[in-house]
Amino acid sequence: MNYKLLITITVLVFSLGCSEFLTEDLQGTYSNSTFYKTAEHALLATNACYEPLAFKSAENNIWVFGDVASDDATKGGNPGDQSDISFIENFETNPDNGFVLAIWEHCYNGISRTNEAIANIPNIDMDITLRNQYVAEAKFLRAYYYFQLVNIFGEIPLKTQPVETSEDLHVATSSVDIIYSQIETDLLSAKNSLPVTITAGNYGRASKGAAFGLLAKAYLYNANYEDALAYVDSLEALNLYGLMDVYRHNFMLAYENNKESIFEIQHLKDQDPFQGSSMNQWFAPALENGYYFDVPRQDFIDEFEVTAGGVVDPRLDYTVGRDGETWLNGEAFDPAWSPSGYIQKKHIQPLAEVGKSTKGDGDLNYTYMRYSDILLIKAEALNELNRGSEALVALNAVRTRARESYLYDEDLSLFGSIPADLLPAVVASSKGTIQQAIMHERRVELGFEFHRYFDLMRYGKAVAESALSYTSFNYDTKRYFPIPQSELDINLNINY
Repeated sequence: MNYKLLITITVLVFSLGCSEFLTEDLQGTYSNSTFYKTAEHALLATNACYEPLAFKSAENNIWVFGDVASDDATKGGNPGDQSDISFIENFETNPDNGFVLAIWEHCYNGISRTNEAIANIPNIDMDITLRNQYVAEAKFLRAYYYFQLVNIFGEIPLKTQPVETSEDLHVATSSVDIIYSQIETDLLSAKNSLPVTITAGNYGRASKGAAFGLLAKAYLYNANYEDALAYVDSLEALNLYGLMDVYRHNFMLAYENNKESIFEIQHLKDQDPFQGSSMNQWFAPALENGYYFDVPRQDFIDEFEVTAGGVVDPRLDYTVGRDGETWLNGEAFDPAWSPSGYIQKKHIQPLAEVGKSTKGDGDLNYTYMRYSDILLIKAEALNELNRGSEALVALNAVRTRARESYLYDEDLSLFGSIPADLLPAVVASSKGTIQQAIMHERRVELGFEFHRYFDLMRYGKAVAESALSYTSFNYDTKRYFPIPQSELDINLNINY
């Protein structure tokens, strides 16, 4: 069953999460005593764990932290609109910032749902294999939500059980290492019961490959390169994933859930309850009824390689709308549409797919993890393990795909042959030079997919402070964003 079609169980979530504060019976289809009884209940509970993944509203604002807080993007939009984003961008964030609160509540909402599922589904009398799979999906999702939180906030409360008493709400913060340990524990458990393949009716559900990929990413973030490489190898051994011939197909409706996609968050327009993507409106230009936020900075544009003959890395124009190029609907791009002169493309659909009147109800998915990301994780881990020649193979595979878009994409003006000297293979031999090449490749390959800020932070103080020198960023004091004030007011065990 496709989780896009999930039945809304908000009544369930709130009855399970907050029953101790209520003095009268809840009015709804299910209560604590009547739910978690059947296989259908298990499916509903698991589906509910996926619901916070979608970009249905501004509550899921990971793009603010992944893009705008990095050197890739600036806030965009009208100068006074959503001013809290500007404080995040400039690292002048207070605990009462609305976007900080939104992502905190959003991820903990997901964690609360996964905790309920993990605790209760094992007690249901149903097919054991399917029951174990549902629990594994919930564990994968809990790891995903904690991965986002720990990389934004650092030390946070670790909650792995359903809330049953008021004391369960007052949880002290745990160290970053402890949070990562929980992420590792959940993923190592989940990988054993997740399916290898996801069929068409179940796109968007967690797979064994997704667990391997997130494990590799988590180990990379902790400089555990041996284990990162081991799980890249496990993912590749599945023989399911590969690079698409044309880079831009990863961001087009017609090619969703393709062979490069390892974990893809689903959207579907024209649904009740709402299941569309609001990013389509947040990032689109005003003439399309968009808000034009999260716009590229010149520094990002300048990162792309250009040949002596003036041919640019094709990923630039697949990623960004800029002067002199064609926009998504076929018209000439106007730099006046954006305060930076650029607009990102990856999460915006043409008007032929989503009209102006329904701009905030897009059905383009968001791919959190692509195989190209895995190849670059592999390259980085190999290089750190002093296996530079092997690292170059993975790195150059990503560059080759970008270069060979000219052989497969008929919409490119120079289609049919690869322009001379475009994206040549990296042949560097020193560890440091290869590292710089990998960092460059991650930036241009994964630009505006909400990864850049987190890469900068894990690269360390010197790299992060240099990249963000135009802001008030200080790695020692502003590496993590502040815990929201409302959490500090409610949770008496946080000493902050």
